[in-house]
This record gives sequence, structure tokens and C-alpha cells, in this order.
Amino acid sequence: MFCDLSTPKGKAAQSGRIAAKGTDSPELHALEAAIDAETEPEEPPFTIYDDIREKLVARGIPREQIAFIHEANTEARKKELFAKVRSGQVRVLMGSTFKMGAGMNVQDRLVALHDLDCPWRPGDLEQRSGRIIRQGNRNKEVHIYRYVTESTFDAYLWQTVENKQKFISQIMTSKSPVRSCEDIDEAALSYAEIKALCAGDERIREKMDLDVDVARLRLMKANHQSQQYRLEDNILRHFPAQIEENKGFLSGFETDMKTLEAHPHPKDGFAGMEVKGDFLTDKDNAGAAILEAFKDAKGLEPVPIGSYRGFSMSLTVENFGKDFILTLKGRMSHRVELGKDARGNLVRIDNALAQMPERYKTVQGRLENVQAQLATAKAELGKPFPQEAELKEKSARLAELNAELNIDDRTPLEQAAENVVAKRPSVLGKLKVPSVHGAGEKKKSHEQEAR
Repeated sequence: MFCDLSTPKGKAAQSGRIAAKGTDSPELHALEAAIDAETEPEEPPFTIYDDIREKLVARGIPREQIAFIHEANTEARKKELFAKVRSGQVRVLMGSTFKMGAGMNVQDRLVALHDLDCPWRPGDLEQRSGRIIRQGNRNKEVHIYRYVTESTFDAYLWQTVENKQKFISQIMTSKSPVRSCEDIDEAALSYAEIKALCAGDERIREKMDLDVDVARLRLMKANHQSQQYRLEDNILRHFPAQIEENKGFLSGFETDMKTLEAHPHPKDGFAGMEVKGDFLTDKDNAGAAILEAFKDAKGLEPVPIGSYRGFSMSLTVENFGKDFILTLKGRMSHRVELGKDARGNLVRIDNALAQMPERYKTVQGRLENVQAQLATAKAELGKPFPQEAELKEKSARLAELNAELNIDDRTPLEQAAENVVAKRPSVLGKLKVPSVHGAGEKKKSHEQEAR
């Protein structure tokens, strides 16, 4: 049995007095004697734990087979108690989630679990159930009982746990637009809410549902407004800039492709390459000259080495001196990673220049995509929030319920501060009020008050 709202008081209530009697203070002994002589013995305080044990004993369960986790106040006693539960010597074990939650392994013979109250966190319920739904339990079927009392605070607690679990599930699955949530402290509940709960007012449940719905709709509206601002920014700035940039790329590729067509290779021949001022018509010599030019490249700063088929060539060294990059520059830049094979480098250079039509198509597709996004953004810009009517209706109903239940969204501290400000007289207002009585009449009234 789990119960977080009570603790057994039988022996603990007398621990303070027993400890006091063990002291050497004569004054304290005299005070204890006077109190014992003047006061009649009081009945032990009521606790849920003791009341349930007495009722179970009355139903026929031996007292020694009912245990409280609080009685095992040392590790040795706790191990002994757990061993008795596993062996069946203790048939009923009661305690709190903190003391009997994670880490307690007594599931061998457990048949039923009873939640006498509602904890404040969904994880507490999982920890409770995990004590009985656990490997090592000999029973194939177990029972879990949860008790609630109608028209009490239980409804609010279970509703709150439900809302928390919804938020947790949404965050873990990422299937909802909800991105933030606030925990509700039990002490932060207003007195009006507790009064309504105690009275069994059904409107309090409606209010709680509306709180969640209105918060969700307001967040969705804020996301909608943010999306509208992003659309406006994209329409005015980003999309036009991307369109102009891609158009410039297309124009550059068109120019470079015309340059490449104007400098073709002769049939079964080599167009020639200029390297360090020498025009080389032999492929082997041209490839060797490029390898020799590697010595001039020192880093990321481009080093001009010549030209090829209408494009200027420059060398850079990247990746900490491991990669030699040849850049052919027209209106666009065409990069080639070179190797140590002279003829292979020439093939790589020609392949890079031959890929210009494919790169042109890629940029063209990118331009069409941006233009389509621009058209879609223009169509979406200015659309109202789809759930605006629902938000207004639920907000109005929530305000109506708050007024009926006398619930204010402000904290008690904020309300008190506003009341103080409202009651404080305004000095400026007094100065603006014209004087009705003369100075003599004021003096006379003061004298009468003094009398």
C-alpha cells in the first residue's frame, strides 16, 4: 500500500518525551512531572496507517503480518523486513513512494498494489507500479487498485497528473506543437480553487481543461504569428536575394560554357596549356609542369600558374598540405583536386570543365525551387489564425469561469500589492482638489477634533 499523505505516529510521537526524560536537567524533569500530573492522557493521534492496520486486524489478519516501512529505520531492519515480505511472513506492507519506490525488490509474492492517494508526478505512479509489475513475481496476474473520493481534491490531483503526462508524451514523441509547459505547485493553488473543489463544483474541471486548451491555442497562435513574420521577411529579403544570386550563377555558367566551346580540343589532339609562361602542346609536358608548380603553392593563398582553354589557373594547398587544388577561373570558379599522376591530372581538369552543364541544371532547379517558395509564401502571407474563433470562445468562457469561481490569474502577492496601491491616498490628487473651507474654518475644525 502506498500513501504519501500520512506517517505512522505511534512510537514516534513519544520519542521526544522519552529523549527528554533521559536528560540530566532537573528543571525539565519537574516540568514533565507537572505536565503529567495536570494533563489527562490524550488519545493517540489519528493516522491513516494505524487506522488501516486496526481495520485489517479486525478483519482477521494477524497484527505481526502487517508492517510499516517507517518501522525499518536502519538498513539491517529494512533488509530483514524485505526478506519477510518476500517469504510471505509479512502479508501487508505500507509506506510512501519515497521509501518504497525505486530500488525496493519484494515482488516475489505480491498479489495486489493499492494507491491510497495521488502523487504529484507521473513518474511516482510508474515507480509504484514497478514494484509489482516486475520480473521475479511468481504471480502471472496482479491487481492494482487506485482510490479516489468524489467531490474532493483528488479530482484536481489526478487531472494535474494527466496534464503533466500529456506534456511529457508530447515532448518525448515530438508530435505536437507544444514546446514548453509549466509545472503547477500544489502550494500555488488559490483558496478559491480549493473552495470550489471541496464544494464538488464541476466547473473546476471545465476550468482546468480550458486552461490547457487556451494555453495550447495561444502557443499555436504565437507560432502562426512568428511564421507570418518569417514569411514577410523571406518575401522582402531572403527569397529575392537568393533569386538574384542564382540568376547570376546561371549567367556565369552560360558565359563559361561559351568560353569552353570557343577553345575546343582538336580532333585526337590537345588544345595546349600555358604553365609559367610556357605554352605546352604535349600532354606529358603539361602534366609534368603542373606537378612542378606544386612547389610554388604554400597554403590557401592562390598562386597563378597559367591558363587552359580560356580559363586562368591557380594552385592552393588545403587540408594541412595534403590536398593540392587547381582552380580554373572564368566568371565562375571550377575546382579540381589534383593527384600525383601527370596525365591523370589533365583528365580531371577536362572532367571538371565538362561538368558545367550539370552544375547549370542544378542551379536552375534551385532557382525554380526558390521561386516556387516565393509564390507559396505570398499565398500564405496574411492568412488569419485558423483557430482564432475557438481561442476567443474558450478564452471568454475561461474568463467567465474565473469570475464565477472568484479566481484571479494574479498571484496573491500581486493582488496584495495592487490593493495597497489602490488604498494609498494620492498626494497629487489632494493638491488638485480645490479647498472648500478657508484657513480659519480649517483651524476651527482642527480645534474641534482636538477637543
